Amino acid sequence: MKASERTDVRYGGRSLQGVQVSASRRSGTTDELGPDEPEQPERDGADLLAALLDGMDAALCAFDADGVVTHWNREAERILGWSAAEAVGRQGFAGWAVRSADAGEVEDRLLSAMGAPGRQVHEFALLTKDGGRVLVRTQSASVRGPDGRPAGVYCAFSEVHAQIDLERSIALSEALLEDASWGVVLVDADLRPAVVNAHAARALGAGRTSVLGRPLGDLLAQGVEELENALTHVLAEGAPPGPAEVWVSLRTPEGERRRCWRSGFVRLASPLAEEPVPLGVGWLFQDVTEAKQGEQEAALLRFRANQLHRAARAAAECEDPAEAATVHLDFALAGFADHALIDRVVGGAASDTDEAEPVRLVRVAATPSGAPGPSVPSGTSGLPVRYGEGHPAVQCVERAGSVRASAGARSVPAEQVRRWATARQWPEDTVHGLCAVLRSRGRTLGVVTFLRGAGRSAFERPDAMYAEDVAVRIATALDLAGAVERP
Repeated sequence: MKASERTDVRYGGRSLQGVQVSASRRSGTTDELGPDEPEQPERDGADLLAALLDGMDAALCAFDADGVVTHWNREAERILGWSAAEAVGRQGFAGWAVRSADAGEVEDRLLSAMGAPGRQVHEFALLTKDGGRVLVRTQSASVRGPDGRPAGVYCAFSEVHAQIDLERSIALSEALLEDASWGVVLVDADLRPAVVNAHAARALGAGRTSVLGRPLGDLLAQGVEELENALTHVLAEGAPPGPAEVWVSLRTPEGERRRCWRSGFVRLASPLAEEPVPLGVGWLFQDVTEAKQGEQEAALLRFRANQLHRAARAAAECEDPAEAATVHLDFALAGFADHALIDRVVGGAASDTDEAEPVRLVRVAATPSGAPGPSVPSGTSGLPVRYGEGHPAVQCVERAGSVRASAGARSVPAEQVRRWATARQWPEDTVHGLCAVLRSRGRTLGVVTFLRGAGRSAFERPDAMYAEDVAVRIATALDLAGAVERP
């Protein structure tokens, strides 16, 4: 019986004779069917099945119960070089696709799938048409006839290295989405999380399923625009050349928490489309907040130390000690505050034993309140500043220590902030104040006050330490100025 006339192997109760004939036609052989050719619907179904088999990404062949090749698709032809016309109808792989010495073992392993449940996986070497050898990994399973008895075996195979590459890709994906020590988020084309690993869910402060499909604006209080801009760029242009550092603010029960995420982006495209179709963006990030804060603090300390050094060099060239005091103030102001004031105790100095005397301060120098500029002396009128009881500058003198003051959170109305600043005799755009005492030779000479507007953060303990360093230098200059003025 010829290969094109075999009818003993059936899939799902339908004869695959038409598939074999179709394969023979594509190979250039002649169809042996005569006038009794099947009706057109059955032929159409056979042609459809043949097209499906030829369109598979994996190589596929099938054997009947006697071990004769009944099917051979294009991928099998691509890997081994044997066409369907050359393969269909052969008895096993012996002498053409497998070395004769190995043919018996290979055939036994393949046909053993007829009596085994499920699929069996094997690896062995096949021969190509040009005499080369290809190591393949096969998955074989039995084919049942209409009566439920084994009627043959189908075998899907691929080159081992291609299979290993696929398994590595799958294993890498699963590891990234389960065990990675950095955040992994797959964002769809609408910029909404589609898959989130455990590390990313913890960083976002939510569960892995609760963040899926939600806009990023629901998860982040600040930094959403920058992040969405990066994702949009990746969808349109592809991955950036290097990682980006994105500052965001997370909503937590304790309030907003600012974090820095070093992020990498890759565009995800479908491997099944003829042209790249973006499926979304793979976003990988790592929290580097502590490292960035450490870098910022180190840079700030270097800058402030450099400013103190430059101020000391410039003040040493001033003939008037009072001018040297304003030089120290101007150098300290850069990058630190918007305005600054120097107030001196009436009478020149106050000792620690003058606690019963009310504190009265006279303005010595101040920066312009309307626009930035160098500090200027306030004249020689000697009139005390109208500081009320409990003013931060007064408290600073009484305590002989630094005092910080703030108008409140960002939600405070602007009019209320202006009233707060005006009541303290400060420029109306002031939101935060820091007063540092001027001490020299065991006496309190006055107060230096640094002021910040709404665009800056409140003063913190490191800022107070820097202000105290500046105050020591200003106090020394003012003490020297007082000694020079005495007859």
